[in-house]
Amino acid sequence: MRRRDIALLVVGIGIALLLPRVLYSALALRIVLWALFAVSVDLLLGYGGMLSFGHAAFWGAGGYAAALLAKSFQLPFPVAAVGGIAVAMALALPIGYLAIRRRGIYFAMVTLAFAQMLFYVVNELRDLTGGENGVQGVPKILPGISVGRTADFYYAALPLVFLGLFIAYRIVHSPFGHVLVSIRDNEARAQALGYPTQRYKLIAFVLSGGLAGLAGSLFAIGNSFASLELLHWTTSGSAVLMTVLGGMGTLWGGGIGAAIVLLLEDSLSSVTEAPGVVTGAILIASVLGFRRGLAPALQGAALRVWDRLRAERAARQV
Repeated sequence: MRRRDIALLVVGIGIALLLPRVLYSALALRIVLWALFAVSVDLLLGYGGMLSFGHAAFWGAGGYAAALLAKSFQLPFPVAAVGGIAVAMALALPIGYLAIRRRGIYFAMVTLAFAQMLFYVVNELRDLTGGENGVQGVPKILPGISVGRTADFYYAALPLVFLGLFIAYRIVHSPFGHVLVSIRDNEARAQALGYPTQRYKLIAFVLSGGLAGLAGSLFAIGNSFASLELLHWTTSGSAVLMTVLGGMGTLWGGGIGAAIVLLLEDSLSSVTEAPGVVTGAILIASVLGFRRGLAPALQGAALRVWDRLRAERAARQV
């Protein structure tokens, strides 16, 4: 790992550990899980160049699967989350196989269509999913440790979130990730070099779906509830917005975008009856002002300050 990545890791771990002490626990849990969801979208969008408006399908499928497993079989939440990941990846395989045959807006529309299809299927399976009422009363179980309180569950789930972020980091910094970036930049050239681009894109799609499934699983169990909102197209749109706002192709920008969006929504909900309108206007201004996202802008500002400090120190030594 590079020195900059180690510094970001230390800062990120520190912020994650202190977050429930600064904010209330439920909001802190939402921020870290939406951050992981945004990272899964960035893996596909920022590094693979594939814009998915159907990622709520994997977030929601993981959430419903984990909630049903935890409630029906009284499984510990990490085991239920693994089940949610498996369901999300199994769902991502056929969807990705069909979607990657299209590019650009057509790819986005195919993913959106599949997500909406899943939304209506889950709504119709009322005996299993509860329909509009969702799956309620999902238990939080971890043998030997009480995780009933949201604050306790936050710290119990945090290692799984870190594991998901580490997997995403390893993917994008591996030879596989470098090939994926080359496909994003020039797929024809990657094909000419002998890379099976369709296979790489499908694997990236499935891995991204698995990370989204992990985030959705922990979200449903942490809130003791899985609802149709997990599968709604606006959920996919929110994740894409967080990714673009934080900065595509940065991974950690998704966490910044998630924190900003959720903090704005929480703050404005007590001030105005239409927090979405105000939040949307602020976010549009931010995106227009920082074309590459907030993460690259903050990184550039930090580097300029560091260079200035080094220059001043060198001048004093002379």
